[in-house]
Amino acid sequence: MCVSLDQAEFSGTTLYAGRLRHATYGLIHVLGYQNTAVNLADGPNAMLLPLPTTRMGRDNFLSVGRSSDVLERMVEAVRPRPGGVTDDIAWMGAADAGVAEVFDHDIYTVLLATDPNAVPAALARVPEHKRPPFDPGLFAFYAERYPGHAIAVCCFDNAEAARAKPLLMWYPPTDPDRLTLPALDCHTGGAPDLNSPVPVDHWAIVGTDEAPEGWGQPVDYTPGMRHSLRAFLPDAVMGTQVGGSLPNGDFVIAYEDVLAGDLDRMHRVAPSAASSPSR
Repeated sequence: MCVSLDQAEFSGTTLYAGRLRHATYGLIHVLGYQNTAVNLADGPNAMLLPLPTTRMGRDNFLSVGRSSDVLERMVEAVRPRPGGVTDDIAWMGAADAGVAEVFDHDIYTVLLATDPNAVPAALARVPEHKRPPFDPGLFAFYAERYPGHAIAVCCFDNAEAARAKPLLMWYPPTDPDRLTLPALDCHTGGAPDLNSPVPVDHWAIVGTDEAPEGWGQPVDYTPGMRHSLRAFLPDAVMGTQVGGSLPNGDFVIAYEDVLAGDLDRMHRVAPSAASSPSR
């Protein structure tokens, strides 16, 4: 349930997108991402996440520390209880450009670039034991389909794949009024096929610090979560489990629909349209 640089299997993906006003950084979006990865390549591999921002650096990646179950707590908050009723969702079809940073985050060596065209040359800075092979056409695909997006290439080796903690990051969004949950799918190392449906196994969760009273389900973050991490998280979330086969693309939802609690408005968008601010 993501794009990899070589053969891999990903399952049990949890996606979180939230909007809040941080005391220091102002209006931001927060992305959470976690899955179970099985690396089928002979050597290192990586997963790619496009981010709808042009201002992104290593300090935007948040350490979850001992709170490695933070996304699991969100899932537990929205998981249907026995006898409960849930609605079915009608799924509808800080740097200059080119700058790339390479840094360690949890088990990953992250290559973060504000232009996908900068990735191939920057991969030489990734340690050899985590440096995957790559198809240049994949990054040409991202440059064409995700203009105005940063891209995070999260490199890992075979031994570490199973020990990954959730990724949690914040950024000033290009479009503050639209939440995007990256879900484009391809596990071959090549460019994704946008014309064929893909199997989906996701929890899709959204949050906001402007929710009206009674909105969503409260999340229990206790005990032990650091205040600095808690400041990036909402008190309550809404979400749903998504399975089956869907058109390839990302999940998007307008912020006004988040506030209204109308997750039926969340839909899949192919990346040719994902950079557009339209609903």
